[in-house]
Amino acid sequence: MELQQMRYVVAIAETNSFTRAAERCLVAQSALSHQIARLERELGAKLFERTSRRVRLTPAGAAFLPAARQCLDAAERAAAGAAAAVGEVRGRLAVGLIPTVAAVDVPGALRDFRQRYPHVRIGLCVGASDDLVEQVREGALEVAFLGLPTTVIPRGVNTYELARDRHVAVVAPDHPLAEESTVDLRRLSAEVFVDMPAGTAGRIQSDLAFSAAGLSRDVTFEVTSADYMARLVGEGLGVALLPSTYVPHLTGVTTIEVIDAPSRAEHVIWSRTTCTPAAGAFLSILGISASSGMPGGGSGVGAGVPVAAE
Repeated sequence: MELQQMRYVVAIAETNSFTRAAERCLVAQSALSHQIARLERELGAKLFERTSRRVRLTPAGAAFLPAARQCLDAAERAAAGAAAAVGEVRGRLAVGLIPTVAAVDVPGALRDFRQRYPHVRIGLCVGASDDLVEQVREGALEVAFLGLPTTVIPRGVNTYELARDRHVAVVAPDHPLAEESTVDLRRLSAEVFVDMPAGTAGRIQSDLAFSAAGLSRDVTFEVTSADYMARLVGEGLGVALLPSTYVPHLTGVTTIEVIDAPSRAEHVIWSRTTCTPAAGAFLSILGISASSGMPGGGSGVGAGVPVAAE
């Protein structure tokens, strides 16, 4: 069983096409098909069902695919480790981030990283904090940027607190509150809210603040995108609470300081067990030492609080 065969299996599974898989792998389709047939004979099982219209995994193929990906990842980590031993950083860097990350200029950090380490392939994944923590634990992501309630520390990963921030109210320009300079949660509790889905870190930050104040509120619209939250607010469908460092990116809405506002902490996290050379190099761009979790020198992303999560 060869690594190249596993690459072909993964490419076919991801493209649902022998033709597109061959193009991705820079190989003739006949050669790719030959290698897949050879692998199937070796395994004694068909990995793909092919018709004139589609290609799909068989049950055997679905069982084989995760192991094939793990083998390819292991081979890539081994190659990256060997390159790092002679001073080169190669391989991949998979970065996850929440849409409202503001403590770090992520595109700027990636630009600096790319200029310094041009042989690293970079992937970005935008998602919710809870999902990103799980992906870092599983090794699908090397590094992720989160926004969490200030009382929460992500578990099972190494984490460094980048900054803390308070929320502001976001309303339509013609909303009755738009002329106010400040507002409190009691006044806001009478409004219809646009917020993240229940149970997500972005939602919990506000839920905790209202609960601590002994207040309830009506969250009529649940949205997974902060940008789309702002669009609904701009249409007058409700009000929202969003981090003050993020809202300058928004247009078509008015922001108001909240006296008893919710707060959040932004973290960067990475694996507790395997920090790849690329991940370590990227953290160093941020001024963070991956080996200790302590801030390095450098870029001055803020006075963080390093924590090794349980």
